[in-house]
Amino acid sequence: MIRSISKLLVLCAFIVSMATAAAALVEVKIDQGNVDPLVLAIENFSGNNGKEAGLGQNVAAIVINDLRNSGLFAPLNQNIFLETSRPANQKPNFANWRPTGAKALVTGRIVMQSNGNIAAELRLWDVLSEQQIVGLQYSAQPRNWRKLAHQISDTIYERLTGEKGYFDSRIAYISETGPKDRRVKRLAVMDQDGFNNKFLTAGNDIVLSPRFSPKRQEVTYISYASGQPRVMLINVDTGQRELVGNFPGMSFAPRFSPDGNKVVMSLQNGANANLYLMDLRNKNMQQLTKGSALDTSASFSPDGRAIVFESDRDGKQLLYIMNTDGSNVRRVSFGGGSYSTPVWSPRGDLIAFTKLVGGQFLIGVMKVDGSGERILAGGYHNEGPTWSPNGRVLMFFRETRGANGGPSIWSVDITGRNERQLKINGFASDPAWSPLGQ
Repeated sequence: MIRSISKLLVLCAFIVSMATAAAALVEVKIDQGNVDPLVLAIENFSGNNGKEAGLGQNVAAIVINDLRNSGLFAPLNQNIFLETSRPANQKPNFANWRPTGAKALVTGRIVMQSNGNIAAELRLWDVLSEQQIVGLQYSAQPRNWRKLAHQISDTIYERLTGEKGYFDSRIAYISETGPKDRRVKRLAVMDQDGFNNKFLTAGNDIVLSPRFSPKRQEVTYISYASGQPRVMLINVDTGQRELVGNFPGMSFAPRFSPDGNKVVMSLQNGANANLYLMDLRNKNMQQLTKGSALDTSASFSPDGRAIVFESDRDGKQLLYIMNTDGSNVRRVSFGGGSYSTPVWSPRGDLIAFTKLVGGQFLIGVMKVDGSGERILAGGYHNEGPTWSPNGRVLMFFRETRGANGGPSIWSVDITGRNERQLKINGFASDPAWSPLGQ
């Protein structure tokens, strides 16, 4: 696989006796509105020559950026470091680090291997107990050095929070350029931090609603190349495409089942729209809902046993959950306003949604029984939430007013804090987050 990276060697096994100490450095609760970011020091990764040292500095910069952007960490400015020259495998002098306020210290080095690959050694230290928490080595092809850095960030994140990271992941989205009345839309993919942008379509035809496969380096999207909506599947690394099917009455893009073998979609017939389940292997279709309502925008639970969707069957757009065979339909949204674009969290505990109330488009989350509704972001027009692989962060797009306005991609923590705009050239909409490692 083109983007593959391997952890070659465990230099030092995770120290079981340090697990409690490591977890105590920072405590993250999804219902906690205020989190004091963990102060940590991240040295530039050392090298035996200028090329290795330069790459080590770039790797450290990405790790710093990843952890700072999460809102859970406060990396120190390297200008205040009291200790800057030491062999990477030598234990730090912690007396030089305690005055900085750092609770954790990241050190490492870069080595260019004889086969042309890059090796990166990571050591994570607990400054207070003066013990090593993690010692690992990673290997990557030179073109994948940024992915290597994101994987290092994920390791640090997981060891200091107890949660899986999300930095080694990508975002599929719709890039938009040109005047508002003649907008050119191209399917694109980028790393979760906005770098390594790659266009997957040329912009000759309208494309909408990308969705990442949960198992493969593939994205589904809707193409209007023939004048009718066609569901396409594209490999994001090779560019190879295939037609999933022609669905003239499609009202929302399909979403994958957790095993990647099925998709659920909404097909319109006159004024009605019903949900269908399609097996990607044999193309068999199973109708899940029937009636005079508009049932759209379905999303699987992570265990594949249930589907959340929006429907106007009770007079306005609300959210409902049913079993994957269409049985046991029950309403789960009970607040004021209308609800749309529900997406089930990878953790299985929350459902994200777009809510329209009082002329405002809001991004929120609720528990799967509809309780505990919380609004995370508001404004003139916010839409299309997508979950990070660890269920900690949401991305969505926000439209600005005016003739020169357009959409941009934003992220927010599930506590409603750390709202930030992703830096992308041009306008961008319809983000879709990949699983970890894709």
